[in-house]
Amino acid sequence: MLWPFGFLIRLWGMSLRFDLAPSDRQAYTKRDVPVAMVLWHNRLFLAAEIVRRFRAGRPAYALVSASQDGAWLTAFFSLAGLRTVRGSSSRLGREAASALVDVLRAGHDIGITPDGPRGPCYELKPGTVIVTRRTRTPMLIIGAEFESAWRLRSWDRFYLPKPFSRVRMHCEVLPAEQMADREAGTRLLHDRLRALNPDSDPESAPIIL
Repeated sequence: MLWPFGFLIRLWGMSLRFDLAPSDRQAYTKRDVPVAMVLWHNRLFLAAEIVRRFRAGRPAYALVSASQDGAWLTAFFSLAGLRTVRGSSSRLGREAASALVDVLRAGHDIGITPDGPRGPCYELKPGTVIVTRRTRTPMLIIGAEFESAWRLRSWDRFYLPKPFSRVRMHCEVLPAEQMADREAGTRLLHDRLRALNPDSDPESAPIIL
């Protein structure tokens, strides 16, 4: 049942027109070391297309729940060109963190939604930096501004960019050295994510350290 839907999502993503500066493209295509791609949950629709356009040839893994819902999501992600690690995405438990560490040490990329899987929207959770600090992995902080998009009535007001519309893409590299201090690094990550995604209202984007 999922195959036609996955194929449709691929075609939909390919129709989008990405606008980005040379510095953003350079960040997206950083390939010398594995990276952790970090984007707000409501931009998740863009993840597969970012990997296809800028990270081709580098397997990318996302953390999904070990529940039955996670099994469906794993099947869907595989159709969209992404791989998955199963575990507690809510608490980033020890088993899930260890699995992501293994992925990075094997030379593959990972994706993180710091306010997922249930929000609140734009609330960066402390588990976001656990894996990257342990492996000293740089982060690709991703931003997107939509020319035309539908928004779902979900907890994160999920963005669905309209086919063939323009998306202004942003990307910055946050070196591992800047995460050495957990509190300072987490605040920096939060501030840069908010800057690259202008709709991230400061009043509705608290940070938990």
